[in-house]
Amino acid sequence: MSISISSTLPAPSVAVTSPSTKAAAAQPARQPANAAADTVQLSESQQVYQLYNQGQAVSQIASSLSITVDAVNSYLGITATTT
Repeated sequence: MSISISSTLPAPSVAVTSPSTKAAAAQPARQPANAAADTVQLSESQQVYQLYNQGQAVSQIASSLSITVDAVNSYLGITATTT
């Protein structure tokens, strides 16, 4: 199981206020348009749980992750019942 989280924060800006710049200092700071997004990599089993909790069927999960239905059932702890 591997989880990685990364975050890039912009350098804090320092505003010097003087009587002529009070209006400009009152505006909130904006983040750059190209700021990196936070990312998380989920393991295959975590992806199965997430998709299942979102309401996807076992066959849909298997198809979207390119794994077998038996593998999805195994991750979810679903056992086949025979009558």
